[in-house]
Amino acid sequence: MGLLEGKVALVTGAARGIGKAIALKFASEGADVAFTDLVINEAAEQTIKELEAFGHKVKGYASNAANFEETHTVVEQILADFGKIDILVNNAGITKDGLMMRMTEQQWDAVIGVNLKSAFNFIHAITPIMARQRGGSIINMSSVVGVSGNAGQCNYSASKAGMIGLAKSIAKEMGPRGIRANCIAPGFIISDMTNALSQEVRDAWTKQIPLRRGGTPEDVANVALFLASDLSSYVSGQVIHCCGAMNC
Repeated sequence: MGLLEGKVALVTGAARGIGKAIALKFASEGADVAFTDLVINEAAEQTIKELEAFGHKVKGYASNAANFEETHTVVEQILADFGKIDILVNNAGITKDGLMMRMTEQQWDAVIGVNLKSAFNFIHAITPIMARQRGGSIINMSSVVGVSGNAGQCNYSASKAGMIGLAKSIAKEMGPRGIRANCIAPGFIISDMTNALSQEVRDAWTKQIPLRRGGTPEDVANVALFLASDLSSYVSGQVIHCCGAMNC
């Protein structure tokens, strides 16, 4: 029996990358999986096919995670389709990098909206459901730069720092209802975005990592599995760094 047998998980921004890896890991451990993305395109349809191969219930939903009303509507639909929601992974995120003195208001608002407000939207919609169920696990996807900051990423770093404060506050507010909230702070994770960087830049990053390699989406998914499962039943309000000791 898998670690998440009988559980229903909702993962935002899961058509590709880390979100997809988490959704696949959860399905492989017995969970039914609902996921959202801005549109259900070819990549999302492929993710659905891969998830369905595990033999559990799967459905993808088109939704703008930064929109409060859309989020509440999609959560109501997921609850109707699946009957409950045990796990929420707030993974939806974007980057619009630039130095503060050149950053536009649009760049700031877009990143805060998608990365941080989306987590508020989903937590706001789901905590009443989890409270009635007397339990649940909320996982916010932060970043090492949410802890240490990073030049050229003031908006992204602020949004990821906000994810930490949000999770810690929810852990205290909702703990009496059996709801846990934690963060994962990935470091340099190999992805389509990092593969677009030059080899020189990637080598420079690797030299900063004591384990001398970039992480994989599966590395992050393994941490998410721990936080979603009963293996972490007494872990709440924490930030787990998945960074090869880059930011320890």
